[in-house]
Amino acid sequence: MAPPRNVVKIAVQMPEAIPQLIQLDQAKPLAAVLKEVCDAWSLVHSERYALQFADGHRSYITENNRTEIKNGSILCLSTAPDLEAERLLGGLQSGSRERRREALQHLVLLAPDVTFAQEVVSRDGLQRLGTIIEDGDDLGEVLTLALRAFLELMEHGMVSWETLSIPFVRKVVCYVNMNLMDASVQPLALRLLESVTLSSPALGQLVKSEVPLDRLLVHLQVMNQQLQTKAMALLTALLQGASPAERKHMLDYLWQRNLRQFIYKNIIHSATPLGDEMAHHLYVLQALMLGLLEPRMRTPLDPYSQEQREQLQALRQAAFESEGESLGTGLSADRRRSLCAREFRKLGFSNSNPAQDLERVPPGLLALDNMLYFSKHAPSAYSRLVLENSSREDKHECPFARSSIQLTVLLCELLRVGEPCSETAQDFSPMFFGQDQSFHELFCVSIQLLNKTWKEMRATQEDFDKVMQVVREQLARTLALKPSSLELFRTKVNALPYGEVLRLRQTERLHQEGTLAPPILELREKLKPELMGLIRQQRLLRLCEGTLFRKISSRRRQDKLWFCCLSPNHKMLQYGDVEEGASPPTLESLPEQLPVADIKALLTGKDCPHVREKGSGKQNKDLYELAFSISYDHGEAEAYLNFIAPSKREFHLWTDGLSALLGGPMGSEQTRLDLEQLLTMETKLRLLELENVPIPEQPPPIPPPPTNFNFCYDCSITEP
Repeated sequence: MAPPRNVVKIAVQMPEAIPQLIQLDQAKPLAAVLKEVCDAWSLVHSERYALQFADGHRSYITENNRTEIKNGSILCLSTAPDLEAERLLGGLQSGSRERRREALQHLVLLAPDVTFAQEVVSRDGLQRLGTIIEDGDDLGEVLTLALRAFLELMEHGMVSWETLSIPFVRKVVCYVNMNLMDASVQPLALRLLESVTLSSPALGQLVKSEVPLDRLLVHLQVMNQQLQTKAMALLTALLQGASPAERKHMLDYLWQRNLRQFIYKNIIHSATPLGDEMAHHLYVLQALMLGLLEPRMRTPLDPYSQEQREQLQALRQAAFESEGESLGTGLSADRRRSLCAREFRKLGFSNSNPAQDLERVPPGLLALDNMLYFSKHAPSAYSRLVLENSSREDKHECPFARSSIQLTVLLCELLRVGEPCSETAQDFSPMFFGQDQSFHELFCVSIQLLNKTWKEMRATQEDFDKVMQVVREQLARTLALKPSSLELFRTKVNALPYGEVLRLRQTERLHQEGTLAPPILELREKLKPELMGLIRQQRLLRLCEGTLFRKISSRRRQDKLWFCCLSPNHKMLQYGDVEEGASPPTLESLPEQLPVADIKALLTGKDCPHVREKGSGKQNKDLYELAFSISYDHGEAEAYLNFIAPSKREFHLWTDGLSALLGGPMGSEQTRLDLEQLLTMETKLRLLELENVPIPEQPPPIPPPPTNFNFCYDCSITEP
């Protein structure tokens, strides 16, 4: 007879004692269970003990998380969290360095557990750790452990970072600014200052004033990837907290100190693979760098500004200077104005007064900046492009100014200029760190590409929007390849002419649409069940392989990972924490289990509880698209296992696999694409013998029956 559902068979162990094999009744109060366990070992005062998971993070068992205990779980009997916290905090005040070190080591191990953390915080444990950090009597292992324990406790969010004292923050700043400092201390100190800067504007200003940019540059130049990553994290946090004017001043200074060149040569092209966290910070740095263009993008041209009028005249003169000088000699003011208006028209402005074209925002003054940069840094290409098109009389001229204005808008959209930074994105482009004035240089390449595409399409003014759509596709496809330099970008984008774009469009359309003949549609419908079964099998195999998921808090990105996979018999989800850089764990080493039979529902997007808590800002949009949760029975309440997928593809694979486990349909976009690809391949294989044979829209008519059936052979007659 099977045991009741709320009874689990577990083992409880204790040092120097024979383990107990018991049946745990989840309906029985935890205090009563502890009493029985202690009685079996003849231990008195059961309230002084607690149960912990023996594997994994060794978290304490409470009434809130006891449903995580599954059949076969191994627990250990240990000191109650309140007594353990009291003991360890007492060890911190010991005069013995060795005892303080041992207490800190245990504190670091137990601090991730929320139950233990609550006991430590309620006993002023953070203040005691803060005293050790402020005193700085031992700058080696003791300080490292104290910083690590302090950070682990603060991660629970029980105490605000804004409550930290100014002397404490200044002391941590001192550790960052010291020259001779233990290599394990400074990454932790930088991480702490990053959290302070992101969470408290007031303390962030203190960090900004106390930590020189030159000091962060020193840390970035140390060949220690962890130190580089934390220094870059603090740098991007300081830049995000600065005003636009301060941010521009800081970035200008960093570029003068050759930070861009160092990032390009020693971080992006380092022999060591780039970590996810560093990739995210480079993405943020790129976004902030491009964000400096936003004020110009949002500012329309002022027709009364003398400086801006002179810039427009310089643009005209760079293209028509010799012609204007020869024709303008001895002319009246009215005649000269008429000549200028005509030349602005030749330049490609829609109005004789170019200020009217540049009043549109975006791109505002940024379009004028781009045109001026092109005329000054590529004068021969500028003159050739303008004169080539202004002298044509066959209505195929490409308007330079109109194209530049629209191209600037297009580049701002593709590069997301002015949009808030994502919390998880890592899609930075290396070429922006390999070139000064990278946006303007990209424009110079793109405007020549536009002129080339215009000629390939033999476009007229009526085709302007069609040309811009093709150019958008050319730029987007090339940027997606993440070329490492501007020259490589130029080579790749010029290798994508209009004819190649048409070919790619046609190929994609054929892959998406296929043929619509009724016999083919009927064949596809017959193939679907078999192919959906194949996709289901692939999804479940992917779940069995498992995936590394990243933990993300409401405050900032976290560098903690956890692994989850499906058991080979498809009956258990097994999961547990793993260290960064470690190989995927084996199935047996994962401490946590969740029976598939206990899963009630699959939630995605904004329905997930861990996404609802983060708010609805634009910067969380990417989290909505990657978030999913599993709801399962947790005693009388409902509990959730929350996921943030590392990519959109992993999100589709996991949600499809979990839906298949729960008996639901696999409705993701990836399933649709996979099914379409398999249907196309299988249909083509079935139709190989009918190549070049037209398939009729209607089946051929059935001929009438013959007048006699004498041609039929009677198999029952045996030959002699």
